[in-house]
Amino acid sequence: MKRLLYILTLILTVGYLFSCEDEKYLSSSDVKLRFSTDTVMFDTVFTTLGSTTEHLKIYNPYNQKLLISSVRLAKGEMSNFRLNINGVSANEVKDLEIAPFDSVYIFVEVTVDPNGQNLPLVVKDSILFVTNSNHQDVDLVAWGQDFKLIKQKKLQTTTWTNEKPYLVYNYAFVDSNATLTIEPGTKIFFHKDAGLYVKGRIVAKGTVDNPIVFQGDRLEDVYANIPDQWSQILLYSGSKNNEFSNVEIKNANIGLQVGNIEDEGFATVKLYNTKIQNMAYAGIFAMKSEIEAQNCLITNCGSFAVALLVGGSYEFIHSTIANYWGGYSSKVRSTPSVLIQNFVSVKKDQPDYVGDLSKATFSNCIITGNVFDQNELLLVKRNDALFNYKFDRCILQVADTFKTSNEEHYLNIMKGINPKFVDPYKKFNFELDTLSPAKDSGKVTIGRLVPADLKGRDRLLDKGPDIGALERQEKSAK
Repeated sequence: MKRLLYILTLILTVGYLFSCEDEKYLSSSDVKLRFSTDTVMFDTVFTTLGSTTEHLKIYNPYNQKLLISSVRLAKGEMSNFRLNINGVSANEVKDLEIAPFDSVYIFVEVTVDPNGQNLPLVVKDSILFVTNSNHQDVDLVAWGQDFKLIKQKKLQTTTWTNEKPYLVYNYAFVDSNATLTIEPGTKIFFHKDAGLYVKGRIVAKGTVDNPIVFQGDRLEDVYANIPDQWSQILLYSGSKNNEFSNVEIKNANIGLQVGNIEDEGFATVKLYNTKIQNMAYAGIFAMKSEIEAQNCLITNCGSFAVALLVGGSYEFIHSTIANYWGGYSSKVRSTPSVLIQNFVSVKKDQPDYVGDLSKATFSNCIITGNVFDQNELLLVKRNDALFNYKFDRCILQVADTFKTSNEEHYLNIMKGINPKFVDPYKKFNFELDTLSPAKDSGKVTIGRLVPADLKGRDRLLDKGPDIGALERQEKSAK
């Protein structure tokens, strides 16, 4: 019996030794690792702030194990980049093993040092690999941008210029009797939960070629159209003569809140050629205020594209309000694109706030969305306050049962019609398709009030102005 056990032990030992011999590392000097990319590229990141994490995948394409003698950053501890190599946070790892036909990950982050210049800068490094005395490398490239930091700051009268972008941490507050003027081409970025709050006045006047942009501070492509990256722009009740012209506001919780319940009076703002897009809650959220809006594009919001509450005075001309919310969360939108009501309920045990809706007019406008089994326009009124509204030559996505026969409130309405945008879902392109029913369907007298569209194109060159903010101009045949 002991002899049998000895023989079995000997056989197992020999087999193990041979198996170990078979699993030796591939020793050829011709071996080459394969990589998921030859360059790890970072989009523009702000100086001194860490980037998002990019990754690199390293492959062993052989049927034997590989031993990478060294994986390291070329600039070592002087590098702007940081590595996590197969779960180890270090800028150099030795003797990294990869099983046959297997792979490992390297995760890369970067911080760009400020250089005091106005133009973007580039930082570079590389990851060096040594396998059986064979040297390979993968480039690391990051573009950085210097900025002016606004951190929890109360502003007196001042001008923000376009020399460098502005980065707002926590908040920027425009004090009473102060005016914030923003030059064309200025970019304002907001850190998570930051906002711009205005008790005084803001004048943001860009141009078609040099718009002013308000957005979150994550500049990687993956964040390009993600909502809720920052808080909002809030114009408190009592803030007067505000103006946004050729402005883009995107990727916040609320794009523009006009007025608030707590403060007395009302806020006023003029919006010309303004895009408000990709908001977690609302594009425009207004209470007891005055808004004059022309050539506005308001799209893709988790609840309302436009909510007009507690009365006020509102005029929208040649605007496209199109709520194609989706793809950002599992939340399904059940709210209309446009809500108009002359009250708001705050708590069950408290009375409603009620205000006179002296005017809410929409002319040559599109109101639509992607919840096709509901009305994208909701009107709710209290009879103890004024509720004056009118839609003139508009495309309204509402059911056939939605009554539009009262000419005091509705004129020349195109009801329940798909406006046919070019690509509102993937490319967020709200230009009109060549077969759009909005083409040439606007009222000419209204078009003459705003003869150029959101992009500066003449809307009076063909049979009639297109309904909405964007004029389609067909290319002439040669």
